[in-house]
Amino acid sequence: MLLNTKSIQDTYKKIEEGVSRAKLMLEKPLTLTEKILYGHLFEGSLKKTYIRGKDYVNFLPDRVAMQDATAQMALLQFMTAGKRASAVPATVHCDHLIQAQLGVKTDLTTALVQNKEVYHFLETVSAKYGIGFWKPGAGIIHQVVFENYAFPGGMMIGTDSHTPNAGGLCMVAIGVGGADAVDVMAAMPLELKMPKILGVELTGKLSGWASPKDIILKLSGLLTVKGGTGFIIEYFGEGAESLSCTGKGTICNMGAEVGATCSLFSYDQKMKAYLVATGREEVAALADQYRDNLVPDTAIYKNPQAYYDQYIKLDLSTIEPYINGPYSPDIAHPISEFKAFIIDSKYPETLEVGLIGSCTNSSYEDISRAASIARQARAKNLKVRSEFIITPGSEQIRFTCERDGLLEVFSDIGGVIMANACGPCIGQWSRKMDNPERKNSILNSFNRNFAKRNDGNASTHSFIASPEIVTALTLAGNLTFNPLKDTLVNEQGREVKLDEPSGHELPPKGFAMKDTGYVAPPKDPSMVSVQIEPDSDRLQLLEPFEPWNGKDITGLRLLIKAKGKCTTDHISMAGPWLKYRGHLDNISNNLLMGALNFFNEKTNSVKNVETGEYNEVSKIARYYKAKCIPTMIVGDENYGEGSSREHAAMEPRHLGVRIVLVKSFARIHETNLKKQGILALTFTDLEDYNKIREEDQFDLIGLDKFSPGIPLELIIYHSDGMSEVIALNHSYNDQQIKWFKAGGALNFMKTLK
Repeated sequence: MLLNTKSIQDTYKKIEEGVSRAKLMLEKPLTLTEKILYGHLFEGSLKKTYIRGKDYVNFLPDRVAMQDATAQMALLQFMTAGKRASAVPATVHCDHLIQAQLGVKTDLTTALVQNKEVYHFLETVSAKYGIGFWKPGAGIIHQVVFENYAFPGGMMIGTDSHTPNAGGLCMVAIGVGGADAVDVMAAMPLELKMPKILGVELTGKLSGWASPKDIILKLSGLLTVKGGTGFIIEYFGEGAESLSCTGKGTICNMGAEVGATCSLFSYDQKMKAYLVATGREEVAALADQYRDNLVPDTAIYKNPQAYYDQYIKLDLSTIEPYINGPYSPDIAHPISEFKAFIIDSKYPETLEVGLIGSCTNSSYEDISRAASIARQARAKNLKVRSEFIITPGSEQIRFTCERDGLLEVFSDIGGVIMANACGPCIGQWSRKMDNPERKNSILNSFNRNFAKRNDGNASTHSFIASPEIVTALTLAGNLTFNPLKDTLVNEQGREVKLDEPSGHELPPKGFAMKDTGYVAPPKDPSMVSVQIEPDSDRLQLLEPFEPWNGKDITGLRLLIKAKGKCTTDHISMAGPWLKYRGHLDNISNNLLMGALNFFNEKTNSVKNVETGEYNEVSKIARYYKAKCIPTMIVGDENYGEGSSREHAAMEPRHLGVRIVLVKSFARIHETNLKKQGILALTFTDLEDYNKIREEDQFDLIGLDKFSPGIPLELIIYHSDGMSEVIALNHSYNDQQIKWFKAGGALNFMKTLK
């Protein structure tokens, strides 16, 4: 076991003290969220009342987790912090840089060669600063964390937006940018606005084809992609206790798709069984001992509306399978209505590829339920009519499933087993197509389906479902097939119907594995040397951003006015660009290449006002930067939705962007912008978005009085000689204003030595 039981017991004692103090001060029952948060206050016990959704609070997490794509920039920043070692336990997981192409053995070998420099850097810098290192092929970060590090009542941050996966083990696990991780590893607090709490009561029990994935797919439709922003989602009720531990993880994982800070379930017997099955019996015993602090107070159950800021009740017995998409994870349809939706929308009905796995759905239960459909297909003489790709979540899952014959079942019907990595979920997929411009449909068990995310093709319609539904529809090769009632024609020409899926929450023979892929840091790191070649194409040492000069920002030009959905995938694409995640200048060439320009309805085509030419966003930004002309980005609602990647904030900063002005922000991206010294501002009047014209010039005034709660003003100079002034809101507190003035949070950290 990699966890330290002494530190977990210390955490439980802190929670106990925090709960006791909070109950005395607040004089009310506490939700589970409150118990864990009050037990992780940076300054110790609660000393004042915090207002949810308003007050910023400092927390002390137990752990930091980083995946290889984001760890590069996080560790490059940490190297400049002047610390000898990480102040809290931390790990790096190599899961993002392996491209799915031919199969597990070939793809992993190729990745080791192509990414040798980056993997060596991550392993050596981990060794230098006391960080655990998980080698390529060990598994996807969230699955590995769930199997080894997550524990009830803990608090963790991770440089990946799906870090909340660990909420399935009753952990407050929050996705953050690399700068936040650097703060915590440097013994500084995690600053977070005290979240509101959304209580979701689950009653009844799932049956038939319905799975835990369908709960969050339905909820995504109810809440939309920004409905959970500023909330922690807390699940409770008899229905919650009926779900497997890994099923709970699936639900928490996709809470990121509704904008939630994180999600979590109360500690129960399903979690205990999973802890024991994964070799954490001592953790389970401690959780049993402190169980009262790992569940809400009983009064919460009796009157949840009185204690949650928002409340939803779902009867699991009424839930049917859902399929969400395309282009957004909140376009939700139950399978009984999905056929009509596809036909009415004129989306391609032919299913070209089915994909299962990812950090969201790669547990033993997921694989075994999907395998039960594949086993039926084999017995009923059915073969897949779509390309079928399977990516196990970890080496422990892969090895155990191979031992139990589950992977062989997929291969027998035409499936291809890929490496234990993110792969197609994040665009690391070398998809072969006759014409990339051709409209087509794919179905996956992942978490996101933004345009171009999976395969880089804007014409791909990507839909999300459970692994068992994906498997069933690959046998039909058509999105209009409903396995709950429709039949298939087998190779003998006979009509056959699929039975309901079945599976095991935990492997009957227990988990098994030969090589974990874990490399512990050396006891003496003094001999470890971290080298970055000056001419490297993949890695680049960071130079500090310039601090604020004390003046208003004048003479601003518009870099782009983004129209509609603008996620971090639009701002800084993944896929082939992942190779430059450790080289700020190189990756900046993808800046906003996926964003839709309001003025010409094109992507990666913006106007240089000085020359009149249209060119790529990054090229225009570099032109203005060379001329010392500051620039501004204007965006729509929920700007920066999606990944935690701070490259989406560092790239514009690197290329001279001073302000990002939008209707509303996604939580992580707003924080990332603040950390990098960019002014993250919102329109006071949303209609002012329409006042921004392509050739405008701008002055931001009032920075000498920049204070919490006080709006700033923007003067807009139109090309026709007219001008107008609009008010801009912000959510900066005193500390964050200091980040801006210092040129970024990392610069400010250096002043504290």
